[in-house]
Amino acid sequence: MKKIVSGKELQEKMQFAVDLLCDTVKRTLGPKGSNIIIDHSAFTPFITNDGVTIAQNIESEDVVINTILELTKEASIKTNDIVGDGTTTTLVLLQSIYNQGLEYVKNEKNPIVIKKELEKDMNLLIKKIKNQSKIPTDNDLLNIAITSSASFEIGKIVSDAYFQVRDKFAIKIKENTTSLTEVVHQKGYLFETILASNLFFTDKNEVELENVYLLIINNYLVDIEQIALFINEALNKNKSLIVLADDYSDNIINNILALNSEQNEKIYLLKIPEYGKNKLDLLNDLELISNCKIINDLNNIDLYFLGEVNGLKLTNEESIIYFTENNNIKEKIKELRYLIKDNLEKDDNFLYKRIAMFENGIINILVGAPTSTERREKRMRYDDALCAISSASRGVLIGSGIAFYKLSKEVSKEEMISDILLNCLKEPLKQILYNAGLNQNEIIKNIEKSKYNLIYNVLEDKYEEIDKTIVLDSTEVVVNSLINACSIASMLLTTTSLIINEYKNNAHKINDFTDL
Repeated sequence: MKKIVSGKELQEKMQFAVDLLCDTVKRTLGPKGSNIIIDHSAFTPFITNDGVTIAQNIESEDVVINTILELTKEASIKTNDIVGDGTTTTLVLLQSIYNQGLEYVKNEKNPIVIKKELEKDMNLLIKKIKNQSKIPTDNDLLNIAITSSASFEIGKIVSDAYFQVRDKFAIKIKENTTSLTEVVHQKGYLFETILASNLFFTDKNEVELENVYLLIINNYLVDIEQIALFINEALNKNKSLIVLADDYSDNIINNILALNSEQNEKIYLLKIPEYGKNKLDLLNDLELISNCKIINDLNNIDLYFLGEVNGLKLTNEESIIYFTENNNIKEKIKELRYLIKDNLEKDDNFLYKRIAMFENGIINILVGAPTSTERREKRMRYDDALCAISSASRGVLIGSGIAFYKLSKEVSKEEMISDILLNCLKEPLKQILYNAGLNQNEIIKNIEKSKYNLIYNVLEDKYEEIDKTIVLDSTEVVVNSLINACSIASMLLTTTSLIINEYKNNAHKINDFTDL
């Protein structure tokens, strides 16, 4: 049965949902924000101050409120998806915009007019924000990573890794199996290892080879005679042979295993790990770095198809090919960067990974801690630091909510249609100071008295000169927080009815442990 909720009832439900979500999350804002304990059906309860993770786990038994919650969460999730940070700031802005706008609606102002005013005022503010942005130094990026993770150790590890590869997608953050945190820099081309048989690993689950022949067959191998030419070449040259194919018959697997055992040869049969577009990209990349040619037709083979690489490391989880850069690889990197620049493949994470493998390699940060609960919490802070430093690399502003607050005082009311956004810009600074247990009025008064030449460093509990402060925010984070807060608040304000299935359980807890 469908239920229609509208009018005053809908307004009350919306306001309750917005306040429930935002009041819970905003207490975590800033370096001295609170932690939240989250129960999880698949894991032990864990502690976090990560805004988007908290937001994703807030639900209500009231199906109407829960539907509104899911919509409102999109503001923080969208900000996180785009820049990986600023989710809590987004919700602080959203709550202020919505509650102010709702008062106008209650006084019979048309919500569509409010929406248009917000859009025009927002574009003006974004232009002014970008004009204040500056290109960061490496020291600025280090400080942003420290601030975002609330840890010098985490900020230093993440920034050191970032400075080596200069690419967020070249850094993978995983949980370690021990209490130690390790950083492993892997140079080479990586792909998932899928052995045709586990018997290819006997004494140990790791093999390192030098001067390796590479053969790629975009097909199914049935008989050893189909690749006899290449096996003989490897035997004659006393080299290892790696074969990549779609799959293999039991006959060919057994024959190769017997050959390895009898003649102490090093021939490994691997299955191609990817599918669709990623498979084609992988094979083309391997063709490029090894100078091999992909075999599609097993009736037409020649040594011309055989490629060679400097070395290869095989483990149960991944294969790493070591290669020498050539002009073809340099051209491929230019081609891939062109696709990103022109937004043709901007959401293709594998594309970013390929660039990283071609250039400076991939860094794995294995986060360790005595307990699984602490490891999960620390991993989230490593993720926060990495996302913050990546987005900040394109521009930074004075942090701790000062950039927003200062803008609220500098923009004249004549420039703005409404005072809604001017008022909401003050909220992040106020919330950061409130969460730290500080005297908001006194600190803000002192900052204003200095004509914004001072900033309050909440983490260090001291005032700093604005041009010497280490407290910075990513320009992208600030801009996207405002955009997404305005977007969701406008949608809520212009919604007059909600149609819902009363018997449908809309509760949807998002898994916050998926790898980025």
